[in-house]
Amino acid sequence: MVSFRNWFLASTAAAMFIGVAGAQQSPTCTGQAASTPSLRAEGYTEQTGDILLVCSGGVAPVSGATIPQVNVAIFLNTQVTSRLLPISSGSGGFTQTSSSTSEALLMIDDPGSSTNPVAQTICTTPLSGCTSTVGGAATPNVYVGVVAGNSVTFFGVPVLAPGTTTNRTYRITNVRANATALAGGSAAGATPVVASISISGATALPINNATPTVGFVLPGLSASASGATGFNQCNSATRASANTLSFAEGFASSFKTRTFAQSNTLYAGSGNPTNQNVPGNIYFSESNLVQPSVVGTNGAIAGLADYGTRLKATFSNLPTGTRLFVSTTNVVNNALPVVPPSPIGGSGGNVSSPFAQLVVGETTSDGNAPSGFFPLINSTDVPSTGNTPIVEINVVNGSASAVWEVVNTNPNQNETFRFGVYTTYSSNVAQNSPPAGTATVNLSFAPTPPVFTAASGAAASSSLTIPRFVSDTASARNILTVNICRSVLLYPYVTNVQGFDTGLAIANTSTDPFGTGNQTGSCNLNWYQGANNPAVANTGTIASGTVYTTLASTAVPGFNGYMIAVCNFQYAHGFAFVSDLGAQKLAMGYLALVIPDPATNSSGRVASPLSTGAGGSGENIGH
Repeated sequence: MVSFRNWFLASTAAAMFIGVAGAQQSPTCTGQAASTPSLRAEGYTEQTGDILLVCSGGVAPVSGATIPQVNVAIFLNTQVTSRLLPISSGSGGFTQTSSSTSEALLMIDDPGSSTNPVAQTICTTPLSGCTSTVGGAATPNVYVGVVAGNSVTFFGVPVLAPGTTTNRTYRITNVRANATALAGGSAAGATPVVASISISGATALPINNATPTVGFVLPGLSASASGATGFNQCNSATRASANTLSFAEGFASSFKTRTFAQSNTLYAGSGNPTNQNVPGNIYFSESNLVQPSVVGTNGAIAGLADYGTRLKATFSNLPTGTRLFVSTTNVVNNALPVVPPSPIGGSGGNVSSPFAQLVVGETTSDGNAPSGFFPLINSTDVPSTGNTPIVEINVVNGSASAVWEVVNTNPNQNETFRFGVYTTYSSNVAQNSPPAGTATVNLSFAPTPPVFTAASGAAASSSLTIPRFVSDTASARNILTVNICRSVLLYPYVTNVQGFDTGLAIANTSTDPFGTGNQTGSCNLNWYQGANNPAVANTGTIASGTVYTTLASTAVPGFNGYMIAVCNFQYAHGFAFVSDLGAQKLAMGYLALVIPDPATNSSGRVASPLSTGAGGSGENIGH
C-alpha cells in the first residue's frame, strides 16, 4: 500500500511538472496597479486605478492555429459600480444581447497609445469573446466587461504568447467601486481597495501578484458654514448677507471636472472629449477613458460621466416669509465674487483657478456632443452690499436646495469653494412675520438620496447618473436666525404699600431723527414680590413716539417688589417715580434698566454686514 506521505509527494511533483509544462506554452503574467488613486469615501462610483496584466514568455501556436482564449475576472472587496451599458443584437455593431455589459474595458497592448498607435477595435460579442488565429486577420483589441455584484468579467480574451523578446499587456480600465462601503479608514488612515484577478478557461495563465491594490478610500469633503447671522423680526432685509458656505477638498483632486479641459473649444463640460481615450493617461476628471464606440442602448458612452463634481446645500427650517438667494459662482467673500476663468471650463488663461457655477439640479446631465455643456442658472440680482452675482432659489415648506458644479480646478492643489447665502423678508411684527426661528443647512456632494435609494446607488446601474454620493451625515449647520424684536426693562423697586405709590412710564422711542423704522407693540408687565405674585399685565398697544403710563396702585394694588417689562418692539425705555401720597415728604425717580434679552443672547442689536461673509440687516445704534 502506498503511504499517504508518498502519494502526496508524488501528486505534488506531478502537479509541478504539469504547471511547468503548461508554462512553457503559455506566458506568465504579473498583476499590478497602474496607479493607486484616492477614492472619495462619500462616493458610490469612484474610479479605481487601472489593472495591468503584463505577460511575457511562452510559445505561440503555429501560424493558422486558433489563439487560446481565457476569461479574465476582477473581484473587488466592494461592489463594482461601473455604468451598465445594455446591448442588443444588431445595435451598435453588437451581435449579442445583454443587460449586464458595462463601461469597464479590457485593452490588449494599449491600442491608441503612443507606443501602439493602432485603432481601437471592439469585440462585438462580449458574452463569448472573439476568436482569432495566428497570422490571421487583426484581432479585436478592446473587450467589454460584464458586471455582477463585486466582479467584472471579460469573456473569451485571446492570449497570444509574446515569447521572450517582448511583453504583452492587458489593461483593465473604467472599473468603478462603491467606496462608501469601505469608508471609515484604518490604522493607516485609509482603507485599500483590493482587486483579485481570476483566470478561467481551457488555457492556463499563471499570474504573479494576483491581488493588486487599486486605490485608497479617504474622506473627500470637509464642509462648513460661517455661523448663524442674527436678524431682527422688526427690521426688513433685502438681499442681506446671511452666511458663507465652504466646501474644502479632503485631498487634492477630490473635486473634478466632467472631462479634462483639452482646449478652449472643448470645455471641461463637453460630451465630446475627442482624445480622452488614450490608455494609461490619468485625466483627473469624473470621466475615465472615454470610448465613443461603446454605447449602450441607454445612450450612455463608455467612460463618460454625466457631469463634474457637484456640491449641494440643502436648507431646512427657513422661517416663513424669508426668501433665500445664493451666489451663482464661488466667492472670495459674500460681497466679492472670484474672477471667472476665460473661457469658463476651458484650458487657457487662469482656468486652473477653482471655479464653480450654479446648475439647475442634482442629476441634470451636462449633455453629450455636440451641444453638451453645463446646465447653468444665470444670476438675476446682486446683494445689498457688493457685486456678487446671485439668484433666488425656491423655498417650499421651509426647505430649499442649491447645487454648484465644479468647472475649473487644479488637481495638484487642495482647494476650497465658498458660496454666499443671502435673505430678503418684509417685517410685520403685528403678524409675527417672519416668525422667530433658526434656519439650517446640510452640505454634501451631489447627487444624493432621495433622488435614488442608498441600495440602488451602491450597485451598478444603467439608469442612475455618474457620479453619485451618500447624503451628509453631519449635524445640520445654523445659517441664520430671526429674533423677535424685544426690549426688556427692569424696574428694580416698585411699591404701593405704607402710604407710598409708584408711577411707571414706558416710552416707545422708535421714532427718532436717525431714520429708524417706526415700530408699534405692547409690553407684558411681570411682577415679582417673592410670593403671591400678581398676574402678568399688558399695556396694550404703545404707538411709536408715545409714552405709556400707569400707577402701581392701579395696576397691582398692595404690591411691593420689582417688575420686568417685556416689550415686543425695540428701543423701549422706562422711568419710575416713587413717592408718598401727593409727593409731599419723600419722592425719588429712576430709569428702568435695559437688560439683555435671554431669547437672543444680545441687547437686541443686529450684527452689521461683514465684507468677509456673513452679515446682518443693518444696525441701529441711536438708542
